[in-house]
Amino acid sequence: MVKTRLMTPGPVEIPPDTLLEMARPIFHHRTPRFRKVAQDLAEGLKYVFQTTSDAIMLASSGTGGMEASVVNVLAPGEKAIFVRGGKFGERWGELCECFGAKGIALDVAPGESVDPLAVKDALEKHPDAKAVYTTLCETSTGALTDIRAIGEIVREHRALLVVDGISGAGAVELRCDAWGVDILVVGSQKALMVPPGLAVAIVSPKAWEVIERCPSPRYYFDLRAARKKLKDFDTPFTPGITLMTGLAKSVEAIRAEGIENVWRRHHVLAEAMRAAVRAMNLRIFPRVPADALTAVVAPQGIEASKLVAKLEKEHGITVAAGQEELKNKIWRVAHMGYVDSTDILAVVAATEAALKSLGHSLALGAGVSAAQGVLAAK
Repeated sequence: MVKTRLMTPGPVEIPPDTLLEMARPIFHHRTPRFRKVAQDLAEGLKYVFQTTSDAIMLASSGTGGMEASVVNVLAPGEKAIFVRGGKFGERWGELCECFGAKGIALDVAPGESVDPLAVKDALEKHPDAKAVYTTLCETSTGALTDIRAIGEIVREHRALLVVDGISGAGAVELRCDAWGVDILVVGSQKALMVPPGLAVAIVSPKAWEVIERCPSPRYYFDLRAARKKLKDFDTPFTPGITLMTGLAKSVEAIRAEGIENVWRRHHVLAEAMRAAVRAMNLRIFPRVPADALTAVVAPQGIEASKLVAKLEKEHGITVAAGQEELKNKIWRVAHMGYVDSTDILAVVAATEAALKSLGHSLALGAGVSAAQGVLAAK
């Protein structure tokens, strides 16, 4: 028998209390019971993302939230700046193109983080840009974006700051109001610790002014309709009832721990993983890594896919391979959500054994020792 551990950057392990909550019998959504769930979520999510703005729930993946933040903001022919530093940054450009907007790409090498001054230069060159689209954590590379610095720049312009926080928000520090985030998109299957199927959009007053004036046609992802129903803690269409009850339970746990403590916990786990990676004679891929996951460069002569397969088959540990041009060059280990120090040590020990069997030169136990050192010091 092999115990399984899900250590991918989405979906993640789900707390038992959340699983049990979702196992309860289904109920109708046009009822006071559902409105109480929606009300608890509306307030709880404001706390998690440090905002007083509306928290809109969408029955979709995180990409649905990304689409909503494009189709509600941009009309065909209008201009937006987007950061393209990986697969999910590329998605912003694809969405702009799909809906006829003119996307201005800020290209960033994989593993690098966009320079906030590059955003400033782009806004000065394109003062008619309606939005800047970027990611908090580029999941495909593990790179962290300095949203705080970018927010200070964008707030001086007419443009909205729209952030894909799908794989970072809830795991790394993010203060929507203080940092000037106008629209934040989050998915349920990451740090919020619920199965895939829900998107959350935090929408600022500045963003609502733009959304109300936007002439683009929209139906299912019409944020105006969602806002109207939110006043009564309801939804315009059938909601993901079970997912929302589970999310309410996970948000309750986050609030009980305290969001700053949650950020701190993720940072410690990330530091332990990174120390272990270096002790195993490996290199961390991004220059500025996010605390939600660690992307590791495969050692010369070893394909990352072989390590990923060996970890799952022999140790029951599922991590993620690289994507697109990074396929077989990196692997990615998440440490967000329902993960503790024992999970980190188990992954490190299994990775050491797997790498050794694949021919990588390392001292068995070095990674575990390095991780334990970090955990003990915190």
